[in-house]
Amino acid sequence: MPDLTTRPTPATATSPGRSSAWWRSGPGSLPEVRWAIAATVLFAAAGVCHLAGAPSWLWWGLYLACYAAGGWEPGLAGLRALRERTLDVDLLMVVAAIGAAAIGQVFDGALLIVIFATSGALEAVATKRTADSVRSLLDLAPERATRLDPAGQEEVVETTELAVGDVIVVRPGERVGADGQVIAGAGDVDQATITGESVPVDKQIGDEVFAGTVNGAGVLRVRVDRPAGETVIARIVAMVEQASATKARTQLFIEKVEQRYSVVMVAATVALFAIPLALGQNLQDSLLRAMTFMIVASPCAVVLATMPPLLAAIATAGRHGVLIKSAVVMEQLAGITQVAFDKTGTLTEGRPHLTHLHALPGSGLDDDRLLALAAAAEDGSEHPLGRAVVAAARDRDLHPPAATQFASVPGRGVRAHVAGHLVEIGSPAHLLPESAPGAGPARTLVTELEDGGHTAVVMLLDGRPAAVLALADHIRPEAAEAVARLTALTHTAPVLLTGDNPRAAARLAARTGITDVRAGLLPQDKVAAVGELQQKGARVALVGDGVNDAPALATAHTGVAMGRTGADLTLDAADAVITRDELATVPTVIALARRARRLVMANLAIAATFIVVLVAWDLLGELPLPLGVAGHEGSTVIVGLNGLRLLRTAAWRRASTPT
Repeated sequence: MPDLTTRPTPATATSPGRSSAWWRSGPGSLPEVRWAIAATVLFAAAGVCHLAGAPSWLWWGLYLACYAAGGWEPGLAGLRALRERTLDVDLLMVVAAIGAAAIGQVFDGALLIVIFATSGALEAVATKRTADSVRSLLDLAPERATRLDPAGQEEVVETTELAVGDVIVVRPGERVGADGQVIAGAGDVDQATITGESVPVDKQIGDEVFAGTVNGAGVLRVRVDRPAGETVIARIVAMVEQASATKARTQLFIEKVEQRYSVVMVAATVALFAIPLALGQNLQDSLLRAMTFMIVASPCAVVLATMPPLLAAIATAGRHGVLIKSAVVMEQLAGITQVAFDKTGTLTEGRPHLTHLHALPGSGLDDDRLLALAAAAEDGSEHPLGRAVVAAARDRDLHPPAATQFASVPGRGVRAHVAGHLVEIGSPAHLLPESAPGAGPARTLVTELEDGGHTAVVMLLDGRPAAVLALADHIRPEAAEAVARLTALTHTAPVLLTGDNPRAAARLAARTGITDVRAGLLPQDKVAAVGELQQKGARVALVGDGVNDAPALATAHTGVAMGRTGADLTLDAADAVITRDELATVPTVIALARRARRLVMANLAIAATFIVVLVAWDLLGELPLPLGVAGHEGSTVIVGLNGLRLLRTAAWRRASTPT
């Protein structure tokens, strides 16, 4: 028999690095980002020189350099699209910028170039983050595992070499190397990454374990049931990639009409130049009229009508602990009609707390004394439930006596000698057999607590039941209010999607006001639940924090991650991150997004009015170029300032006020 106390090469449970968090990786490594930064710097330098009265050749040169830095890539993309017989707004913007420079309005053109270069850079950064985060998820599963050969000897192999039927050894603190079934040993396994359960699950012979989950105490022998490419973790990766690839690219409102607008504008410009020229007008006058038309019809004001309200809303949300990844996400939030919540780490704090200690008849000790003895016995335990007991004693300012002969029994609990007593704490199934004296009242109490959604732990004192400890994950204080506000805001009650057991889920839902509860869900089940809601016509925002939430976050119309406890993949798959873990910001940011959308619509009306009036003047009369430029710039300034209203602190306060 192999020696189960040695570790040839431990697959330890160290967390995957956080270098793939979407705000921490290096966007400067992307060429799109470098060109956008260069264009912006050149634009700023040109503007300073222009305002400072520098020689015209200097600021003209800087503006043209800005054109080259920020315009070559969208221009090339536009030419490629043109080769495929489509006309997109990228090429239109480059042509409009060149036309502006041709009649002396080089500032207008440079502004368009900077806006589009920055937009392309942000899209490239988001794409890279998603790819990096999906790859980093595979780090959850260890690279190597300890396999037993036919002779029972241990050998360290790559997990990709494991085949169905192989037997692997998983020691305390190691990550499970494959999906399989326990065939020997017992232990408690932290499988929060898969199911979202806040408390490790006791595993016995016949129980299923998942690759990437963490073994607590005890040594497990696991028979591999699935190859590496078909584990739950691998399927999570596949689901995130599939959702990212097939989820329709959501566009800003103005982008939805860019093709027709581009064709009409180019055709009108060419016609306005060619027809008068054919009728005998001189070349300079025809070109001037056509360029004036291109300037007044260019979508500068339309672009600024859309972006400033959304960007201002993003900035305001960021100041209050909500990171929105793009203007597209802000627009998506405005259309949300239903919110779905994960349970553990989202509506709750994500860690167990001792809620009650129930002394049993005949113990002869008060609650504080029993808690002190329990904390003394658990002091040497690394189990989350044990740490919760110790923390509860500390919060009550108790001073547990020293414990001796401490022992931890995997899957059962702990035992120690404390102040002359033998203290045993652990699972009711193991400490309360049918034949145990005085076990009846304890079993009744355990049943009541578990029916109420608690985790029940039994304490024996000198072999007799002395107390039952009730532990539960604390609900966030603002959870019920957030649920109520979202119900009022969307006119649809939120849904609870959790991998936890139905009793715990129902108990939390009752306290937060949620009536639609779906419990015991694996990652693919959450994806299916989100898809079902969307098929019914809902635009779903999912709020979650764990790796098991990542596929559903990518599938939902908008994914919102809890930033403090969120896993790397969750933060990357999400469209927005709540950095302070304040649930109250969810309804507030949706309300802010809706206000931003209203400002966008108002700005589009203003911009369209100016364009229609100026274009009609140019077509039907003689629009002086200076007046056309003044009208164009005036509309740009008006819509820009109108959008920036959301930068005020009052905008967030107004959005956070229930209506």
